[in-house]
Amino acid sequence: MFKCGWDGEAMIDSEALVKVKKIVESNVGQKVKLKANRGRKKSYIKEGIINDTYGNIFTVRVDIDSKAVQILSYTYSDVLTSNVELVVCSSNERICVGLTN
Repeated sequence: MFKCGWDGEAMIDSEALVKVKKIVESNVGQKVKLKANRGRKKSYIKEGIINDTYGNIFTVRVDIDSKAVQILSYTYSDVLTSNVELVVCSSNERICVGLTN
């Protein structure tokens, strides 16, 4: 999944990113629980619907209350590196790094 670059930095395998993107695309319109790490032991848990997918990002629609909606965007590498964890509510299946889907 991770490869070491010429300068010693970790690079993410593009095949793994494609797999994550396909899994997220197949769940567009599905309700998900997401946990996002914001660094320094800060994270948040929200529930929303995978709204759309784009080249490098996907969006999740979160209803804050009956009048307010928030659109959050994440990269596929966020899922791959576990900075964002997604669980599909209908099947309780985790979209995860292991790519067992």
